[in-house]
Amino acid sequence: MRKLGLLLLAASLGQLPVFAQENPAAALINEEGFTKHISKLASDAFEGRKPFTRGEDSAIQYIAAQFKALGLKPGNGNSYFQDVPMVNIFSKPVGNLVIKGKNDSISLQYLDDYVAATRRVQDQVKLQNSDLVFVGYGIVAPEYHWNDYAGLDVKGKTVVVLINDPGFADSTLFKGHIMTYYGRWTYKFEEASRQGAAGVIIIHETAAASYPWKVVRSGWSNSKLHLQTADNNMSRTIMEGWISQESAKKMFALSGLSPDIMSQAKKKGFKPVDLHLKTSLVINNTIKKSTSHNVLAILPGSKRPQECVVYSAHWDHFGIGETVKGDSIYNGAVDNASGTAGLLELATAFSQVKPGPERSVLFLAVTGEEQGLLGSEYYASHPVFPMNKTVADINLDVLNYFGKTKNITVIGMGQSELDEYAQRAAAKQGRVITPEDHPEGGWFFRSDHFNFAKKGVPGLYIGPGTEAVGKDAGWAKEQIATYNRERYHSPKDEFDPVTWKLDGMVQDIRLLFDVGLTLSNETTFPKWKANSEFKFIKR
Repeated sequence: MRKLGLLLLAASLGQLPVFAQENPAAALINEEGFTKHISKLASDAFEGRKPFTRGEDSAIQYIAAQFKALGLKPGNGNSYFQDVPMVNIFSKPVGNLVIKGKNDSISLQYLDDYVAATRRVQDQVKLQNSDLVFVGYGIVAPEYHWNDYAGLDVKGKTVVVLINDPGFADSTLFKGHIMTYYGRWTYKFEEASRQGAAGVIIIHETAAASYPWKVVRSGWSNSKLHLQTADNNMSRTIMEGWISQESAKKMFALSGLSPDIMSQAKKKGFKPVDLHLKTSLVINNTIKKSTSHNVLAILPGSKRPQECVVYSAHWDHFGIGETVKGDSIYNGAVDNASGTAGLLELATAFSQVKPGPERSVLFLAVTGEEQGLLGSEYYASHPVFPMNKTVADINLDVLNYFGKTKNITVIGMGQSELDEYAQRAAAKQGRVITPEDHPEGGWFFRSDHFNFAKKGVPGLYIGPGTEAVGKDAGWAKEQIATYNRERYHSPKDEFDPVTWKLDGMVQDIRLLFDVGLTLSNETTFPKWKANSEFKFIKR
């Protein structure tokens, strides 16, 4: 184990940077540790760390062993593991999606024109002669005085909805181009189920979704993992799906409506439209139930151990999949061996803080993020520390591998007072915080802190900075764009100790160490800001 005294001596000799006003234990967060953990977690031996595989066993045992070696307490009673019961469902629609009008019909091709699946744990589900109703965005948002379901009974019907929220089309509505959770596809499905609909179809639009149809197609052509529930998800709609923009235009034409109806739905005061169309679909399912695992460890607080600060990162990736240029292992080095390594580096530093933090610190490595934030969803519903005693979640997902930056990106900036904590920590490093470049993509809702937010706990989620030290303007953004274009969710996401520059990763994680340490020694709880959609949620 690395010795704090030796590192501090090296720092005093100028061999390691120790930023002004930082706790000395921050020196334990260094490139050596990141190299050790990432090279191990992203190795071919871990087979891409997919839940229910040997890769899962390798990953969770490695993480637990590191926690134990640091002297951290098991986070789940006497165990470092929390069982997460899941069900794997491979849904295959039978044939085309046929939409029938009074005198004609259209037939949509699976994957090319539509995708559909079910969360219901049944060998087969059937949507039979279900009426189609266009309900605009499919949003019920009282704080924005918006209710697309007002006065409407959709029981037994299939609702057709737009992706994103009204602010994308009109900057005076909702949060303008900053997507709210109401704009996410997951919300659309959840609300349709709450309304009692039999089915829900989202109309795809590339700009509003922030990704092209091919992303929908590829994501829905494989099996999906879901959490097991007591009712086998029978409370969810029978069918969840998407249709392409062109297919939507054909559907509206069949109903005798102009495609302009979609533009009308983006304006305040729009009323649902019965399309006078019906659809039916049979979906066959292949089902497998199994158990994955979260890995968790606790550093008990010295004065208020019943309260905790959470650091989270997802250990999972996609395992072994489609071969690309001779490689079929999806190593997930950046996404998210980097974040898991950061979690272990933070645990190392906190284990040497003297005196120890007054509040407990929970280190949580979760499963199933790539399958829909499943491990964090399970933990949020089965927490070790009650949510009203959970101070904040600081989430690590896709860290900076290209070097130091002048700024740090706060994803979802403006949601909570954690912005100010990040700002103060950045200032100690001579840096600033900035919002993400494309908030219309709803990135705040795409990682594990979001499940804490849904329970009323503020989350801090950072991304790589966009102004690289010693580089031309735009260089860092090009590195991020290249990664997203060429390596993200592909076998090319591998660790390269030659080309990776880990000093930026060290810098960012030391910043998060500062934030968490500050929170762990306070008596107050950070709050949501006035314009946050989570401010009304009781912890």
